[in-house]
Amino acid sequence: MTRDLVKRTTPVAAAVTAPIPPHSLQALYAPIAADLAAVEDVLKSEMRSDFPYVDELVRYGNLLGGKRLRPALLLLAAKAVGEVKLAHHVLGAVVEMIHTATLVHDDVIDEANTRRHLATVNARWDNQASVLLGDFLFTHAFYLSSTLETVFACRTIGRATNIVCEGELRQKGNRGNFNLDEAEYTAIIEAKTAELTACSALLGAHYAGADDELVERFALYGRHLGIAFQIADDLLDVLGSEVVTGKSLGTDLDQQKPTLPIIRLLERTPSDKREAILTILNADGIDRRESLAPWLTRCDAIDYTRQRANAHASRALQQLDGLPSSPALQVLRRLTDFVVLRAN
Repeated sequence: MTRDLVKRTTPVAAAVTAPIPPHSLQALYAPIAADLAAVEDVLKSEMRSDFPYVDELVRYGNLLGGKRLRPALLLLAAKAVGEVKLAHHVLGAVVEMIHTATLVHDDVIDEANTRRHLATVNARWDNQASVLLGDFLFTHAFYLSSTLETVFACRTIGRATNIVCEGELRQKGNRGNFNLDEAEYTAIIEAKTAELTACSALLGAHYAGADDELVERFALYGRHLGIAFQIADDLLDVLGSEVVTGKSLGTDLDQQKPTLPIIRLLERTPSDKREAILTILNADGIDRRESLAPWLTRCDAIDYTRQRANAHASRALQQLDGLPSSPALQVLRRLTDFVVLRAN
């Protein structure tokens, strides 16, 4: 099965296949539509405050999550191995709140102005409001997880969130390090992005009564899906259209984060020309995406990055081999296409 990213309106993209439009994701979620609605009910109930200023911030933050991929993974894993329970609805809200908190903090770090076609919290309010809102969401998510009958979720989510934050710190520590290799890049995105998708799938299977071996398979599915998702996201940062994605692009370049397209470009560029690329990456006051476009067309960086996203999507798919067929399992299979074919 071919998995590739879509041609963008940029000078460096190549037409391979059509993107999956946003409404198709909602169609994919059809087998869990009622349960996702229940998760939304939990979010609306919990993401509020009695204090008007806080209430406005928290409700606005709820609009920025977007795809609801993590609660969907949790619910789909549960439905693929058993039944969705009330605990799954609570946990779906918990993982979405944690994800939203990371987005709000990321927008401060990246100095981003737009997300999901809306002004970011830091653009609409300020950095202080963004940091405090992220903290509010993190702490409230942990409170919610602690209301369940066992501490398994709280312990698992706590460990995962710590790894996510560690991954973000590792990425921060490697800003401007254009000697970073692919292995370390992959380890960083596995921590900062894939850990939460792995945790979501794991919790879904565990609370549906799956045995340890099956729970681990779903965790691996979520892990490789998350890595594929982040690689595709990093490719969108250099190729995507802000009109389509609805968020600020080029922020990785502006923040000097060495992502896979850049790592591969530097690896494949002869040493006598590498300095010219580094000059672009380190320059101020230029459009780095536009300046790097000719260089990206001269090597295999774009195609290679797509291939690596596809490879991890395939590894996610392998974790589902041999499981009983069901509508939920079919959606999990199709999600491996979505993460690398998406346009936003």
